[in-house]
Amino acid sequence: MYLGANFKMTLARFISQRLRSTDGDSFTRIILYFAVGTIALCVAVILLAHALILGFKTEIKAKVFGFWGHIQITGLNLNNTFESPPIQDEQTFYPALDTVGRITLELDPDAGRGTRQTTFGGIRHIQAYALKPGILTGREDLDGIILKGVGADFDWEFLSRYMVDGEPLRVTDTVPSRDILISQTTASRLRLGINDPLIVYFIQENRQIERRFRVRGIYKTGLEEYDRKLALVDIRQIREVNGWPEHAVTGFEVVLDDLRDLDAFTNYIYYEWLPDDLYIEPISQKFPAIFDWVDLQNINERVLIILMLIVAMINLITVLLILILERLTMVGILKALGASDGMIRSIFIRLTLRILVWGMAIGNAVALSVGMIQSRFQIMKLDEAEYYLSVVPIRWDPWFILFVNVLLVLVAVMTLWIPSMYIKRIQPVKSIQFK
Repeated sequence: MYLGANFKMTLARFISQRLRSTDGDSFTRIILYFAVGTIALCVAVILLAHALILGFKTEIKAKVFGFWGHIQITGLNLNNTFESPPIQDEQTFYPALDTVGRITLELDPDAGRGTRQTTFGGIRHIQAYALKPGILTGREDLDGIILKGVGADFDWEFLSRYMVDGEPLRVTDTVPSRDILISQTTASRLRLGINDPLIVYFIQENRQIERRFRVRGIYKTGLEEYDRKLALVDIRQIREVNGWPEHAVTGFEVVLDDLRDLDAFTNYIYYEWLPDDLYIEPISQKFPAIFDWVDLQNINERVLIILMLIVAMINLITVLLILILERLTMVGILKALGASDGMIRSIFIRLTLRILVWGMAIGNAVALSVGMIQSRFQIMKLDEAEYYLSVVPIRWDPWFILFVNVLLVLVAVMTLWIPSMYIKRIQPVKSIQFK
């Protein structure tokens, strides 16, 4: 019994290899090449679409987090204005949160085992900030602006990547700096350059206050909404204009090592560190519109993946039916010689799966090659005003690549049994006479 089954498997493998290597007619070869090309195209489109959407979401979120941090701690005034009452920076969590690494949270202490969650990373940084709306005046025009005051603890890693001219602010412990960092959008509108003077007017307690600054640097992130509104100055300038004491701030920004820990650390800080008179909020809730818009791309990705899988499956089913109909006489002869339906079915499924494997290999190679070329040479450009990015971003997820390939094989194996059942209906006498 074992020898018979082993012989059938060997024979099925041999016949499928012969069918694949035989010259055959031109129609069959065209069908096989078309099938391989279609599978390769579907795989390449799925992988590139996911890499593009993942890169797009990652870049957009990174820019928003770069401006505001991952988590904000402010006072209990929830009017969402830039004139919030100040809070003191002398807090137990500041700057102690800088030292927090990976933590394990007890999600539900009453539920027993399986309710503990360990974060992927820790808290990378915490910094204080202050906000003040004003009016910028340049050489020929004026513009509304939100000044963000930063201190010596400000992390310049994000904005340093987007500097187009000049350099970041230098905030020291001595005299408050008169330098200002503006966006390229603001600089172009007001016709300002490095070292140019700039006057900012504020309204404080029904009186006008004037402050003179010098443009030290110009940045451009591509997020027009923030580039147009924000400029950075020494936090002591904001305190002076508002009449705040030395340690007054608008709030704190917490920067995490891993975005996946956003909810975990929000809860951790709230329960373990936050006093009752302060409020904590992740940026995804503070600016929901842009995050909802980014997350909508997930729907487009799912629809595209489903469509490509359907196209691939229909293509494989069609190819298998064509191969069976093309070899009806061979099927009849094999049945007449005593071959079982299962053995004959395995011959065509093996041949079709080889087509699938070749298509997948070519599709993976094409996708990875196109992605590497785009990442290195940035050939495909975007309208930055519309998409917030100047080039098409590519970000690979190895687990998704593995998932797509395994899923395609599993779905193909299950789907191919449907047309292969047609072999049971083939009668040897009629199929031999068919030709």
